[in-house]
Amino acid sequence: MSLEQQVADGIKKAMLAREEATLRTLRDIKSAILLAKTSEGFTGEISPADEMKMLQKMVKQRKDSLEIYEKQGRADLAAREKEEIAVIEGFLPKQMTEAEIREAVKAAIGRTGASSMADMGKVMGIINKELAGKADGKTIATLVKEALNSI
Repeated sequence: MSLEQQVADGIKKAMLAREEATLRTLRDIKSAILLAKTSEGFTGEISPADEMKMLQKMVKQRKDSLEIYEKQGRADLAAREKEEIAVIEGFLPKQMTEAEIREAVKAAIGRTGASSMADMGKVMGIINKELAGKADGKTIATLVKEALNSI
């Protein structure tokens, strides 16, 4: 079932259950799908990889907002962002732990023969393809830098 269909079904269920946070978030996802479909250069269907990127972007935006709200002491807005993050993450694959990411980074460094920070681009290219949707890009980059600096 496509993401669009899952969201439409979720909206119906959320409306019946009167789950405001879920409904609000699913409507945001639906809006993002519609924007992608009406964007310039759209060819027909949104690929699963593009859906994943879109959802990850939405989670990242909310995490950034959450961080700001927590710094400003706005618990009400922070709680709202947490609710939305939880709903969106329900559509994403299970995220990898830091230890699992470290292992994948070590393997990628071994395959590319990377020996310094100059090789970070090669490693990031491989590791981002492998971990697409399973790990945050910022975390991956941090761990790749850490690993390459310790060589």
